[in-house]
Amino acid sequence: MGVYVITYDVGTSGIKTCIFEIDNSIKLISSAVEGYNLYIEDDGGAEQDPDELWQAMCNTTRKVLLSGIAKEKIAGISFCSQMQGLVLVDKNGEAIRRTMSYMDQRAYREMKEGIGKGIKISGMNMFKLLKSIRITGAVAASVKDPVWKYNWVKQNEPDNFRKIYKWLDVKEYLILKCTDKFIMTKDSAFGTLLYDVRDGKNCFSKEMCQMLGVDIEHMPQIVKSSDTVGPLTKKAALKLGLNEGIPVFGGGGDASLIGIGAGAAGIGSTHIYSGTSGWVSTVVKDRKIDLFSMIASIVGADDNSYNYFAELETSGKCLEWVKDHLALDEINIYLQKVSIVDSTESIHVSLYDFMMEEIKDVPTGSNGVIFTPWLHGNRCPFEDPNVRGIFYNISLETGKRDLIHAVIEGICYHLRWQLEAQRKKVITSDVIRFVGGGALSELTCQTISDVLGYKIETVDNPQNVGALGAAVMASLG
Repeated sequence: MGVYVITYDVGTSGIKTCIFEIDNSIKLISSAVEGYNLYIEDDGGAEQDPDELWQAMCNTTRKVLLSGIAKEKIAGISFCSQMQGLVLVDKNGEAIRRTMSYMDQRAYREMKEGIGKGIKISGMNMFKLLKSIRITGAVAASVKDPVWKYNWVKQNEPDNFRKIYKWLDVKEYLILKCTDKFIMTKDSAFGTLLYDVRDGKNCFSKEMCQMLGVDIEHMPQIVKSSDTVGPLTKKAALKLGLNEGIPVFGGGGDASLIGIGAGAAGIGSTHIYSGTSGWVSTVVKDRKIDLFSMIASIVGADDNSYNYFAELETSGKCLEWVKDHLALDEINIYLQKVSIVDSTESIHVSLYDFMMEEIKDVPTGSNGVIFTPWLHGNRCPFEDPNVRGIFYNISLETGKRDLIHAVIEGICYHLRWQLEAQRKKVITSDVIRFVGGGALSELTCQTISDVLGYKIETVDNPQNVGALGAAVMASLG
């Protein structure tokens, strides 16, 4: 018999908590999900209450323990999480304000002041751009990047700014609640775009912090994904229903661990993910960057490789929009709205399956309807926080089935655009792993294969690959 670990997949709209047995293989024993709020503000803000996430973590931990695995058998806990959130905490470890999500796009003025003046390349100050690439291997080119959110708080909430002790990411706040330790995993540190990737450095860069207006004292200790951050505290253990002293591992961000959970971790491996957001990611040995397509090589859990990463802001989120706004009254679907997590699995399974069944006879091309999946701006292969989705070529004959089918095709075509942009710089794999909630549907798998012109593979429980990647990190610790 192996050992048991609990992993937390912390998504945009909810958490999935899993118990895995680790032996010669890693086996899923039980799972539970719970949703929480994403607060969208009129000024472009997108926020979450970090204590809602903590409460959901506590609740789902107690639920998975009902599977019959005694808490005494849990050998560790680990995390996979959304990235590039801004969680500001005081010296007592309390959140100063709500988390500014990776979707938050309020900081246009701060970005313009910080990097958008002077002699420019691709809209960015030439000297700051070149320094950023030299030190970090990337550049804070999006209004949604966390360094601009940090500066937004400095400019707009000075009272809150004065309270800052440390800047954390989403999972790091939960690790803090578990261990009383202020840390960031290496991939989260890279996501701040203040991390020095040069040989022998691997730390927050004083130069970058000074250039972009960040107090380096606000930055926490950096750890590896497989490191033990600390033992579970007595206070946290009581909340979670676990034993005090269990090792808490760093885990990683979703962009790092989903590829590992998908089995696409070797050099040259390409995977596509479709959850709330989506992406195309290829593992590369050396750092590469494409400023024109907004693709960079991001630090992952493996010290010997990078993930060449192209992000789609709203992928499965578009299907959530379908659920909420194309009610399908004409086919008598009446479904109470439920909380969701970062996967289409959480959209009531019967509704999702029913929708796929209803649109299976819609012809390729959705009877001429085209959809652009930009419901909250776009990052790649062009950066524009203000661009929005459209349905194009609607006629009197267009029905809701056509529109739903067009949404799936629109997502797939955007992912193809990103894959083609990647192939300008790197060699992608001949067979592509497709994971996330979107991969639960045979229709979606076939559509993306047809649109890409590639053989597509998926895995068992493709919606759980982030949690599985976190379990792998725990097994290495």
